[in-house]
Amino acid sequence: MGPGLVARPLQSPSSLGADQQPSRDISLDYIYVVAGLLGLFFGGEALVRGSVGIARRMAIPPLLIGLTVVGFGTSTPELLVSVEAAWRGVPDIAIGNIVGSNIANILLIVGLTSLVWPIRVSGASLRRDTAVMVVAAVALVPIFAMGEIGRLPGFLLVAALAGYLTWAYGQSGDAGAEDADMPAPASSLVSGLWIVAGLIALMFGARFLVDGAASIARGFGVSEAFIGLTIVAVGTSLPELATSVIAAFRRQSEIAIGNIVGSNIFNVLGILGVTALIAPVPVADRFLTFDLPVMIIASLILTGLLLTRPIIGRGTGFAVLAAYAAYVWAAQG
Repeated sequence: MGPGLVARPLQSPSSLGADQQPSRDISLDYIYVVAGLLGLFFGGEALVRGSVGIARRMAIPPLLIGLTVVGFGTSTPELLVSVEAAWRGVPDIAIGNIVGSNIANILLIVGLTSLVWPIRVSGASLRRDTAVMVVAAVALVPIFAMGEIGRLPGFLLVAALAGYLTWAYGQSGDAGAEDADMPAPASSLVSGLWIVAGLIALMFGARFLVDGAASIARGFGVSEAFIGLTIVAVGTSLPELATSVIAAFRRQSEIAIGNIVGSNIFNVLGILGVTALIAPVPVADRFLTFDLPVMIIASLILTGLLLTRPIIGRGTGFAVLAAYAAYVWAAQG
């Protein structure tokens, strides 16, 4: 088993004919995908837990923890998968993962969360954060139109994220009281071990998921873009899904919706920006003409719902879930 597992990732599926592919290779691809999803889910959870523990030990304000540690922590799977995909020469998975994750965050996770418990959200920062989410999505139009996301656009996206975090923290005021009723954080050693374990799980999970998903796409003639937009995107969104659903069960709507909006901002400005800084990413035409417009429309719909309705109920939840199913069906074309 050892030699087979070592050799397999280095062998392109296209180098063998369909009749030459051993049947166990197909099974191994699915094992890779499942192992990758599990690694991303548990790795993201461990990383967030450890990072929040360290941040609280350092007396970092809760709002900043949410904007940076939790927001970036739950987006780490997207980062590692997109970087891994770009390095391994599958840019459609790298970009599809980010665009698909943002679409899934809005249509799938908001839909499921509102079915668990209707979302009631209010807050002074809501208008600011949803505006940043929409502007970040629209800013990708000229970037995608260039046909490649180079290092300069990547740097500008990361700089925009730094500016947003600075602006948000400057407007946060004194949020220290929010930490008063929370249990004492774990020791620095325990938190550090959680971070290390989470990073290891995330790295292996990203590797397995990209390798398995790309092989399945080639083997069945499905485009890598579609795999990235659906299976990979939903897989890397598992931390956001878990966080939002748990928050919904606890009737903490602000956490549920804040996690989604914050993650979408990080995905575009941070994850895509960092990926482009590491390795410039070619952009397929379909992302500019179909998937990015869907992401922008979904962002506008979520913004409209949050700013004009006092509650996102179960009826709306069913509607956005149906919209996600329609998008997945249309994305196959």
